Amino acid sequence: MDADANAHVPERRAATTGSAGGLAYWGPAVAVSLAMFIGVIDSTLMNVAIPSIVTDLDTTVTVVQGAISFYAMVMAALILPGGKLSSMYGICRLMTATLLVYGVGTTLAALSWNVAVLYVGWSVIEGAAAAVLLPLTFTVLLVSYEGADRAKALGILAGVNAAGAAFGPLLGGAVTTFASWRWGFGVEVLIVLVALAFVRYLPEESLSETRTKLDVGGTVLSIAGTTALVAGVLLAGRYGWISARRPFAVGGVRLDLFGASPTVWLVGFGIVVFAAFVQYERRVEREGGSPLVPVRLLSNAPFTAGIVTNAARSLVLAGFIFVVPVFLQSGAGYTAFETGVAMLPFSVATFVASIFTTGWRRFVAPKLLIQGGVVLMGLGVLALVSQTALDATVTQLAVPMALVGLGLGLVMAQLIDMTLSSVEPRDSAAASGLLNATMMLGYSFGTAIVGTYLLRRFYGGVVEGVLAVAGAGEGASVSDREALAAALERAAETATKETQQAVLDGLTPAQRELLAGAFDAAIVQAQRETLLLLALLVLLVLLVSTLLPNGGRGGDA
Repeated sequence: MDADANAHVPERRAATTGSAGGLAYWGPAVAVSLAMFIGVIDSTLMNVAIPSIVTDLDTTVTVVQGAISFYAMVMAALILPGGKLSSMYGICRLMTATLLVYGVGTTLAALSWNVAVLYVGWSVIEGAAAAVLLPLTFTVLLVSYEGADRAKALGILAGVNAAGAAFGPLLGGAVTTFASWRWGFGVEVLIVLVALAFVRYLPEESLSETRTKLDVGGTVLSIAGTTALVAGVLLAGRYGWISARRPFAVGGVRLDLFGASPTVWLVGFGIVVFAAFVQYERRVEREGGSPLVPVRLLSNAPFTAGIVTNAARSLVLAGFIFVVPVFLQSGAGYTAFETGVAMLPFSVATFVASIFTTGWRRFVAPKLLIQGGVVLMGLGVLALVSQTALDATVTQLAVPMALVGLGLGLVMAQLIDMTLSSVEPRDSAAASGLLNATMMLGYSFGTAIVGTYLLRRFYGGVVEGVLAVAGAGEGASVSDREALAAALERAAETATKETQQAVLDGLTPAQRELLAGAFDAAIVQAQRETLLLLALLVLLVLLVSTLLPNGGRGGDA
């Protein structure tokens, strides 16, 4: 592709939008923000509705959680080739078609009469459409705006991204509690219809003046590598990261993995495939083809530093959004709706900071703003440690939640713009796809690492508590305790008050009293330790952010 092939796109777009304060001018930002919102809330909205879905469709928790995992896997696997499509087709037409496909998927999910239909509508159709929508959102803003307006639009999108993830449980809890889980998907249909009304403001052109072809070999390798990585990470919670915690079977056939967890094999395979992917893309580029990801992007130091920092930031966000609701529901006894209310200060602070701090770069270097935001996130997480208790109230949690949200919003307001603005216009689509792909991997790793740690510490703490009180602590080996923790995890499936009660109901009164106390003590201790782990991961983000370019004060650029 010619280096100047797309340099005209922002200017051509600016000439057709009219006044910078008009609806037509900000129409693209509205359209992609709505698309981002439905893409982000889709899984978080339904996480809190799992028990209702299980009852309604006469299935199990494991099967419904599998639908969520499969949705994430489909989206992650297709996001790199999905990001390429805006260089092949007109942006307006592509967004319209993708939103319509997404609408079909979410309608089918809302009408699901069995689990198979739910998987097709939600995990497959919606997941594939989201893989195109998410990278397209960043691309649209890159070609539609420049300077301070681009920073503002990307800040709004970043705020919608984080706020959508946090508002999801609130919305899901509300519709599940007061209506039906199906209305969660129904709300998404309405948002799709509103987004379609704003699509007409998007550019008609593709990002390439000459029709490019899809890099089939790169697509196959990227799908295989991403699927292996995400699948391996998702299985880590059940089977462990290195040594297998339980036998691994596929279709009832037990596989001998030499005592290792399937995570080791899948992640290792994924790394090997991605190494082959980079070599393949280099060859395509040398031969004058159109690679899925131009290798020159990986040699762009500011861009590479940006996506690594953003991936680390995504890891922290995913872990935070997972562990806080789990504790509030399983420890403090909050309902799904009350959990969403408790996280409201985080959501509002993230959204406000993302929108209103984009202009601060005129006075302070963006890198310093990002690092200041990371510090605020760390302070908020540490403040939550001190507020971790079974009787924690929404008021007590408000300030720590707001601190984490303010820090996250400050980071995202600067980081996304800094990262994507460091690439040439011709690489906008590929850069957006790669940014979203690494962000999805960060989310997957965050949920797996932090979530697994919380649940293992929780169930292990219950076992330790029971053994200690029963006077059998010294007689139980480490392997015995691990087996007990795994058995408890299988019995409970999810750490909620309802599943804990189901376990307690099957015990004698004496055993019930013993185990109930162990549950309460273990969840508090596990949450505090997990929040401290999260604080260490925030330090990792701070460390990685040192790789970002120093730059100067951003001005309007």
